[in-house]
Amino acid sequence: MHCPFCRHADSRVIDSRTSDDGLSIRRRRQCPQCGGRFTTVETASLNVIKRSGVIEPFSREKVMSGVRKACQGRPVTEADLAVLAQAVEEAVRQTGASQIDTNEIGLTILSPLRDLDEVAYLRFASVYQAFDSLDDFESSIAQLRADHARESAE
Repeated sequence: MHCPFCRHADSRVIDSRTSDDGLSIRRRRQCPQCGGRFTTVETASLNVIKRSGVIEPFSREKVMSGVRKACQGRPVTEADLAVLAQAVEEAVRQTGASQIDTNEIGLTILSPLRDLDEVAYLRFASVYQAFDSLDDFESSIAQLRADHARESAE
C-alpha cells in the first residue's frame, strides 16, 4: 500500500476492525518514512456478469433501484429497500462465488421481496421468472394463497 502523502511503497498496519456490516475491514496505517497516518477499507470483490456479457462490480444501489421500480406506489420505504439490498448481497456472498449472473441476483431478490411486499414481488417475478401469460400470474398468486393458508394453519 503506497503512502498517500509521500508515495513510499510500504506502510504499517496500526489497527484493524471489521466494519458495521461485517463485509469489509477498516485498517489504520502509518507510513514508516513520513509518519503520516491514513485509513484503508478492504472488501472482497464481487462481480456481476450482465446479460450482454459485460462484467461490473456488484452494487447494492442497483439492486435497490431495480426493486424500487417494482415497489412504486407500494408502502415500502428506502430503509426497507436498503435492508433488502444488504440481505441480497449477503446471500450472494455466501455462495462463495466471485462472479454471479444478473439473473441469479434477480432470483435471489425474490424471497426477501416476497416477505416485504407481495404485489411488488409479483411485479418483479413477472420479469425475472419470465411470465408469458396470465396463467403464470395465476399460478404465482395461487402459490401465495397456499402459503398464507399454511401459515394460518400453523
